[in-house]
Amino acid sequence: TRVEQGRRTARTLYNAWQSEVTNAAILTTQLPTLRTLLETGNQDELAAYLQTVEASLNLDLVLTCDATNQIAAQVGEIALANACSLTEPVGFYIVPEPVGSPVWLLANQPILVNGQPAGHVLVGMRLDDAFATRMRGETNLQHTLLVDGTPVATSFSGGLAMRTAAAEEPATTTTEAQGYMTFALADGRSFYAARLSLENPRLTDEVALSATEIITTQRNLIRTGISSILIVIVLGSLIGLALARRISRPLLQLDQAAARIRAGQLDQAIGIQTDVREVARVAATLERTRIDLQQTLATLQQEKAWVDHLLESIVEGIMILDTNGRITYFSEGATRITGWANTEVQQRPADEVFQPLDNQKPFSQLIPAVGRRRTVHVKLAAEQPAALSMTRAELLPPEADTAQIAIVFRDISEEEAVQRLMRNFLTNITHEFRTPLTALSASVELLLDQADTLTPTEMEQMLNWLHLGILGLQTLIDNLIESASLEAGRFQVTRQPTDLAQILREATKLMRPLHQKYHQQLTLELPSAGLPTLSADARRLTQVIVNLLANAHKYAPAQSEIKLRAAVEAQQIKIEVADRGPGVPSDAKSKLFHRFLHINIDSDQKRFGVGLGLWVVKAIVEEHGGDVGVTDRAGGGSIFWFTLPYNDDNDAEESAV
Repeated sequence: TRVEQGRRTARTLYNAWQSEVTNAAILTTQLPTLRTLLETGNQDELAAYLQTVEASLNLDLVLTCDATNQIAAQVGEIALANACSLTEPVGFYIVPEPVGSPVWLLANQPILVNGQPAGHVLVGMRLDDAFATRMRGETNLQHTLLVDGTPVATSFSGGLAMRTAAAEEPATTTTEAQGYMTFALADGRSFYAARLSLENPRLTDEVALSATEIITTQRNLIRTGISSILIVIVLGSLIGLALARRISRPLLQLDQAAARIRAGQLDQAIGIQTDVREVARVAATLERTRIDLQQTLATLQQEKAWVDHLLESIVEGIMILDTNGRITYFSEGATRITGWANTEVQQRPADEVFQPLDNQKPFSQLIPAVGRRRTVHVKLAAEQPAALSMTRAELLPPEADTAQIAIVFRDISEEEAVQRLMRNFLTNITHEFRTPLTALSASVELLLDQADTLTPTEMEQMLNWLHLGILGLQTLIDNLIESASLEAGRFQVTRQPTDLAQILREATKLMRPLHQKYHQQLTLELPSAGLPTLSADARRLTQVIVNLLANAHKYAPAQSEIKLRAAVEAQQIKIEVADRGPGVPSDAKSKLFHRFLHINIDSDQKRFGVGLGLWVVKAIVEEHGGDVGVTDRAGGGSIFWFTLPYNDDNDAEESAV
């Protein structure tokens, strides 16, 4: 019967809802953003993110609990005091409230971080009148949910009041052992019903079919049968042939229409003109079926398009593998990260597409376990190396025997590069501070112990050492301060009339003891006509020259000459620092003025800094409107230069950049 079919269909639908809610909970636990927000404890951002998840997955409840079974964030209302203590993966729950006992279908999944539980996610659907109406749309039968025999949700147009009143009337039971019964509503309509027991022993679903429709159909069939018998008796064989022809033609048309529906051709309407009522009714039913199928397919296509759009908008890449390791889904985010289009990787083995770097294992063996994260270094499109941070989830589609593997990944190559730079920076800065501090400590200790016995020459030598150590620390600290200002966006220069020649002399005087200590000859060459007065920041220009001289000192060999010279060119002054060091490779010149950068240059000096000096030089010069660069020196070595523009009409003005 239709009622029995409806009951079996309802059982299938409930199983499908349970599977859908379970998959929604699994997918939610694998969202990287959810894990990050849960770890940081930002409840406002976590609640806002849960609202997006709830809307995208068509849920009524999304709730996250921390590792102590306390609610971290919640979207949707449920009057369940022990929500964070539920242990069943999925089930039906009856929630007591002041009015009625609402029924929920809940799914619970743990959130695993490195294999350890960090909390869990609870998602759910409210089984209310809207849900019962949705079930009616799926089965074309009325549905009522009962708790301990009391209706709590129904698809009847009169609502719970009408169905509750009918339920309180004595029911006429037929074949009670099979759960069938009849009941009448207040408006006189009678229904034939069967009840379906759900997993919760207190919960049943009632499937009802209008008895009036059954009786009407039976009467029509009886009337039609009697009429047909009378027609056959009266007309006999004279009209039998004509009647057969009249019936066979629309039946043939019905068969053709059914064949079109089987082939998925739903655009052509079924318009059969016939005087045979049964054939017309079948044709009308088939037309309604065609329209329902067309609308259902359109709805499914819209929902699929929406889900595809949601997945494409996710920044992380999403890839799904079948049981054979072949790629069945490749999101837009995955295309942006890897450079491969979806058509290039569809149905190809993941081991063939993703080639690990320096690893004998195939890609499929590097996929982490569920709930864990792993960084894998692979080759992407155009042999581009990349570091991918991956997580894994297993999805079980409805009516499928085996689970598919869903991989969520993102490119962390830049993050790894920054971490390497920071490690090198910390190592170098520790060395740069420790060396002069150790020398200063030793010199001061020697002065304290032997101050009375040191000769003036020895005393002067000790003080020179102290001065050089302090000068090195001051230069390092100045570069660190300027670097912090540049990073924070607060860097600025204060211009005022400046004697550039005097700045060059003072910088030479300041750095000469350091060069003399290593037997290097520092010379200054100025044009005989002098240098024009600039509108510039004198302190920062001094820092530029000191940094360039310190850089030349690091790489120039002992007994070599380092030249500092200035020349006036068309509306600009060019300053050069020339050394006899090993020079700069051609492929490194474009990156030389980047921060934290160290070029592998063969040198016996081995006095490398933290990688900030040249970066600060470039920033200061460019803030003055000049350029900076490096060229090869004839006979060996390098020439570091920078230019400063000047204007005879505005040199005396004071301004700030």
